[in-house]
Amino acid sequence: MIDKRRAGIITGIPSYCTANELAIEAILEQGLRFDSHILIEGTANQINQFGGYTGMKPADFRDYVYSVADKVGFERERIILGGDHMGPLVWAGLPESEAMTNAKELVRLCVLAGFTKMHIDTSMKLADDPADIRLSDEIIAERGTILLKVCENAYQELLKTNPDAVRPVYIIGSEVPIPGGAQEEDAGLQVTSVNDFEATLKTYRQKFEEHKISDRWQDVIAVVVQPGVEFGDKDIHAYDREAAKDLCRALKKYPDIVFEGHSTDYQPPKKLREMVEDGVAILKVGPALTFKLREGLFALSMIEKELVPEEKRANFIETLEKIMLEKPSNWQKHYHGTDEEKRIARKYSYSDRCRYYFSLPEIQSAIAKLFANIDSIEVPAGLLSQFMTRQYHRVMDGALEMKAAALVKDCVAECAEGYNYAVKI
Repeated sequence: MIDKRRAGIITGIPSYCTANELAIEAILEQGLRFDSHILIEGTANQINQFGGYTGMKPADFRDYVYSVADKVGFERERIILGGDHMGPLVWAGLPESEAMTNAKELVRLCVLAGFTKMHIDTSMKLADDPADIRLSDEIIAERGTILLKVCENAYQELLKTNPDAVRPVYIIGSEVPIPGGAQEEDAGLQVTSVNDFEATLKTYRQKFEEHKISDRWQDVIAVVVQPGVEFGDKDIHAYDREAAKDLCRALKKYPDIVFEGHSTDYQPPKKLREMVEDGVAILKVGPALTFKLREGLFALSMIEKELVPEEKRANFIETLEKIMLEKPSNWQKHYHGTDEEKRIARKYSYSDRCRYYFSLPEIQSAIAKLFANIDSIEVPAGLLSQFMTRQYHRVMDGALEMKAAALVKDCVAECAEGYNYAVKI
């Protein structure tokens, strides 16, 4: 990718950050249209040595993604596994010694599992860091370099059992908001300054020299910056290339790296394309994928209400609401306002906190029943058009099978198509 960009060919790659099986299926099925690689990432919250909220360790996530790839006929060799915000994020409430010990084991397991794109993120304060002082670039880079050395040692360990293992590449830096989108509508969004970007590079290079790993600087391929994109509960901050022009101009001095942009979810395809043109060549997307998945499931539920007797319905929408009310820990800190405002947010918020519930047995059962109900009846074309207009046209054109799972996955593919438009030549 970087070689092409040096040659003046505008290209990039989406980073699909999701553990949802239907979403991954949709991404890989859509990826069969091309000969390029697909980058799928897991965050430190999702996967770690203690299981994360998915219950998966890094090797489990690898095997899970590969099993989905085998199911849809996508070559494992064309999958890039990435680790996102790999560092002490999950253990920020612990003292440095404990948090960094856990972070070292996390990155080690990722590399041993075959993850070849590692975002090393040590930007968060730990329990014994002064609360009233900004975490210095030196501390961030020192901790990051220590973790990168662990990755390198793990790679050497991996080569003993897999001599053909691909060497990992590294992404450093961190965006301003927390992973997964801003919690507040007014999150004080600011484009990363040129000084902060260059200070990150300079400080990390110094630490590489101090730790005698300067030869590995060539493996740092990107820096995470805030180019001015974000989404919250109700709002989207669209990319403004004018606001980011100084930052993007500064990147031209460093032809061996690109920017990685996080929280690019919900950006219009034209804005995504502008970001890639301006140097934000790695585009992270996560909640938007399951947001589109939820849209598809809700649409099928509306069709079900029209065609299936009440006693036989899956009632996916109602089941999701019931479970979210019974287990509010994944949304109650993020959704605010009146009870009615929180009810709407649980369903339709851009933050898409309902994605944390999709793997629960009750929700999986409701989805399976919904799919079975839709597939057991003939859906009138006019009814499909009412609730799934874009899928209706694809069905009518013979490009999409009139099956429940295919219809829902096509909603996710719509999101992926926006990223293909942005990154493909």
